[in-house]
Amino acid sequence: MPVITFANAKGGAGKTTAALILATELAAQGYRVTILDADPQRWITRWHELSGAQRNLSVISEVSMGSLQTHIRENRDYTDYFIVDLAGARDAMVATAIGLSDHVMIPIQGCAMDAHGGAQILELLQQLDQRAGVRIDHSVVLTRMSAVVTTRAMVAIKQLLAERGVAVLDTTIGERAAFRDIFDCGGTLRTMDPQRVSNLDKARENARLLAEEVLRRVPARRTTSSRLLHRLARAA
Repeated sequence: MPVITFANAKGGAGKTTAALILATELAAQGYRVTILDADPQRWITRWHELSGAQRNLSVISEVSMGSLQTHIRENRDYTDYFIVDLAGARDAMVATAIGLSDHVMIPIQGCAMDAHGGAQILELLQQLDQRAGVRIDHSVVLTRMSAVVTTRAMVAIKQLLAERGVAVLDTTIGERAAFRDIFDCGGTLRTMDPQRVSNLDKARENARLLAEEVLRRVPARRTTSSRLLHRLARAA
């Protein structure tokens, strides 16, 4: 059961939106998903309270640095994917979550401030590799991209990150009304009313493509108990 963590040291990079879109789409495709809401703002917890029970999806909101490992250990038999949403920070909680991750997603809007926040996470990943010999797969996902600037921004950012050996998802997360409305109205992209939400079909397709690319990069699997316990002990 892979652990996918969404992290950017700067808030407002589209981290929570990306995490929720991926989690709900994976759940809709039949994967059992547990979201660990470690963001003090608890936007995903609020969404869950508004939405009610969702098939194949559970949300854990009381997440601390000390309890994160316990939540993963206690729910591993009922989960195909863990999705961890973090605060826009670089602190001990972020380092702990990254240390437990199979893949770290770094959302970036394509502006200088987001890029700087993302760079701090990349530095943390590099430190874990150099100091502890722990290499964690990671990639950047471009968020809130409009049709006007998508191509130009994507090319510029991909070129910059490629020079540093950082992968960028081919699928970008567009600026869609549905991605905002999901937090206000609850439910998922699959249950929203297309008569009330503009371009819902495009938002659903965006989510599907994102999930497909993530599934290729991070295939579902069963981690053996001994391997997981080793990872948890290492993180402690």
